[in-house]
Amino acid sequence: MKITKELRGLPVPELLSRLKEFKKELLKLNVEVATGANPSSPGKLKQTKKNIARIFTLIKEKEVVSK
Repeated sequence: MKITKELRGLPVPELLSRLKEFKKELLKLNVEVATGANPSSPGKLKQTKKNIARIFTLIKEKEVVSK
């Protein structure tokens, strides 16, 4: 919940920059898994995917409110 509250207060451009950061992180984690190495923290992959989905949801909510 902490991350959601933090993200909810950000403007859309900042959300988009955070989205880029999370996508880069997800790419790194996927490479770790694909190469067969044990991920540094196994739960990080799932959490990163959820954070990306949260950001998309918040962007959609802000679009609907602004219309």
